[in-house]
Amino acid sequence: MIPVTDNVFLFAQKKPNITYSLIGISIGLFLWELKLELGNELGYAINNLGLIPAQITNAIAAAMSGNSAAWVAVLMSLTGIFTGMFLHSSFAQILGNLLFLWVFGNTLEKIIGHRDFLLLYLTGGILTGFFQVLVQVLVEPNLTVPLIGANGAIASILGAYIFKFPKVKIDSVLPLVIIFIPVQIPAFYYLFWWFIQQFFYGIGSLNIPPSGANQFSITYWIHGIGLLLGAGYMGICKKR
Repeated sequence: MIPVTDNVFLFAQKKPNITYSLIGISIGLFLWELKLELGNELGYAINNLGLIPAQITNAIAAAMSGNSAAWVAVLMSLTGIFTGMFLHSSFAQILGNLLFLWVFGNTLEKIIGHRDFLLLYLTGGILTGFFQVLVQVLVEPNLTVPLIGANGAIASILGAYIFKFPKVKIDSVLPLVIIFIPVQIPAFYYLFWWFIQQFFYGIGSLNIPPSGANQFSITYWIHGIGLLLGAGYMGICKKR
């Protein structure tokens, strides 16, 4: 199921400049990743910019053992939560994320404004990243695969949109072999489709050592917390 556009008419037609900028930055960085892959340099870059649970686990263990300087390594490792938000590990992942950002972020930014939209995007991505680190350290502390992608941030945008417009019809396309059937789907349907879509993000994966990025992990679903964060944010905006 591919979302195309929504049917929300707004009198105040503000340009969604933040949405455009985030899409442009993500595409530019993905092209940079492709260039690095051709030169066999992608693994080094992603392992330095992505979120690697094993690095955080080792740094925390060293700090807890009495090495106070290791806390600096902990903070440095956590920067991967932010930098990893703007990188993607496959064609399917970046296409899915940016398509959702275009359809749902476009309207949402016009409603809540540029500043609040950017705050929601970054907060959703960073907080889901922290939750992911917490669970990852407990479940798979020795995972050396870099975790990257804007999934948490996109989930927060989707959650906020569905909270605001649960019954709005989304113009979508249903691929059926070589035939594309236009359909209208209620926005809340994409709440479930977002989880299903996670299974397909490995399609067209880049070659990122040691064994690829974003391989299936139980903590990968922690990004779903972004849906609740987005809905909660819109609830606060409604009261405000």
